[in-house]
Amino acid sequence: MDPMFDVIIVGGGPAGLSAALILGRCRRSVLVCDAGKPRNKASHALHGYLTRDGIEPADLLRIGREQLRPYTTVHMRSDEVTEARRVDNGFEITVNNDVVSSRKLLIATGVVDELPDIEGLKPLYGQSVFHCPYCDGWELRDKPIAIYGREDQGAGLALELTGWSRDLIICTDGPATLSASDRKQLDGLNIPVREERIARLEGSDGQLDSIVFDNGDVLPRRGMFFNTGQDQRCDLAARLGCEFTDRGAVRTGEYEMTNVPGLFVAGDASRAVQLAIVAAAEGAEAAFAINKALIKEDLLLNDSDETATRSRV
Repeated sequence: MDPMFDVIIVGGGPAGLSAALILGRCRRSVLVCDAGKPRNKASHALHGYLTRDGIEPADLLRIGREQLRPYTTVHMRSDEVTEARRVDNGFEITVNNDVVSSRKLLIATGVVDELPDIEGLKPLYGQSVFHCPYCDGWELRDKPIAIYGREDQGAGLALELTGWSRDLIICTDGPATLSASDRKQLDGLNIPVREERIARLEGSDGQLDSIVFDNGDVLPRRGMFFNTGQDQRCDLAARLGCEFTDRGAVRTGEYEMTNVPGLFVAGDASRAVQLAIVAAAEGAEAAFAINKALIKEDLLLNDSDETATRSRV
């Protein structure tokens, strides 16, 4: 393995693999480290990805890795990166007790969703309980849908879902704190709000059938979307000194650059539009910027070497 890579990519999802592909074609030495914890692991299918709509998420990653094989300068490790440090000539990471160096670093680890703590939800997650209507709303079009969001978190998601179904109910699993304007808008759209505590979800073979409240009421539903927040998959960006937005995403500028020189963040961790195809595009953008930066550094190094040689002659 190379003592110094041009680029280390932390995360082997759509963003990381897309960046590795571009950088491999640029003849850059690349190490991709992936812990094997994709956000969409529970999903039955991946949607909205041109030419791959409906593909199983694991198949997309398998195809991506297969298409990297011709690029012999791209290396894969199925290990978690536990440390990352800035050094004088770039970065050092610790992966499975090995210390590996690179000139540039791309973090593409994404986010992890906070699942509602409801009995019976996990077997339904990714099958009929989802977090993203753009990914899974089509499959639940015109069906009875519940929106789970405590206090006032469900209103925005409910309004968004009116494009897919008009049979919507918000479940706040406790007292709602919706504003008067939100209440008025929801009433005008005939979207009721159920504030009773939820006892459990019932269903079989991944299909939600009903929501059972603590008081014994049963609400038939064929799907649920939730809005309970998300966290960064790893804290490397924070430990390296990245700035964050108010929503907890890594603040990136043009071509996924961060405020830390040489460090890029692409994918769900850095943007509000969290689609696999967008993550892949961000990975490609970051790779483009990384290669341009490396070219400039190489040319400057060559110029300085030539100048030094001429001065000795």
